[in-house]
Amino acid sequence: MKRVWVTGYRAFELNVFKDDDPKVTVIKEVLSQLLKEKLNETTDIFWLLAGANLGVDQWAAEAGLALKKDYNQLKVAVMTPYEHFGQRWNESNQAKLARLTQRVDFASSVTKGPYQTPGQLRAYTDFMLNYSDEAIIVYDPDHEGKPKWDYAAMERAQEQKNYPVRLVDFDELQNAAEAWGERQLEKADDDEN
Repeated sequence: MKRVWVTGYRAFELNVFKDDDPKVTVIKEVLSQLLKEKLNETTDIFWLLAGANLGVDQWAAEAGLALKKDYNQLKVAVMTPYEHFGQRWNESNQAKLARLTQRVDFASSVTKGPYQTPGQLRAYTDFMLNYSDEAIIVYDPDHEGKPKWDYAAMERAQEQKNYPVRLVDFDELQNAAEAWGERQLEKADDDEN
């Protein structure tokens, strides 16, 4: 069994406020490609572990769900640090999370009860590290954001045990965005002819 934790920036940190933002498409494509590479290495059960934050966490889970039709061994889990996660979000975002957790193979909270202390967030990070074999993180150390805590924990895990971390930085995303843009232009040209 293989378990990969995928996480990264929140949507607002990337200035993404709509699901149809091209940045979402590019990030999902990059994550899908990285996951395909890993899935093609094994026929064993493969768990994609994602959080529930709006942004890379949910996009990773959605990318995983889209890959399930081609990869029978793929299972998708969405984990939250505590129960009632997202209850302060607007109704649309709460509904989006509810739909996502209904579609995945497993969804649960690391700690019981609502948010009470920052220790629940540390417990979540520890859980994700302890129950995964490696990580993919969409994060650029030159552009700090919320993922810096996860990245720091991943770096410590790398030093303490064999825990591979695949960093997807802004340069890689920019290259992927340019390639995506070129494909869109080619597609538009083909549609005109």
